[in-house]
Amino acid sequence: MRPILQEKVEPDSIVYTEALGVYNALDVSDFHHRRINHSKRFAMRQNHINGIENFWNQAKRQMRKYNGIKPENFYWFLKECEWRFNGGSHSQLRKQLKSWYKQAKH
Repeated sequence: MRPILQEKVEPDSIVYTEALGVYNALDVSDFHHRRINHSKRFAMRQNHINGIENFWNQAKRQMRKYNGIKPENFYWFLKECEWRFNGGSHSQLRKQLKSWYKQAKH
């Protein structure tokens, strides 16, 4: 799991996980690892595991309509799902997509 996360997660990012022992390996990574022990509390301020589970549930439902997405287009479909999840107008989406496109090119 650690090699995949090191490839996908930028240094200094914060990664939230449950308190399971399997996540101990993440403590020696370049990103900050925060745990939420569900036996003691359900969330840590706005951060909780159900937030990401909710996002992926909505993203999969949205992308299912396309009966498969080519790997080279997945990033853009996922960014649209991110925008839909966070809300926003169509003009904001256009502006945001342009920004993501410029970032992806560099």
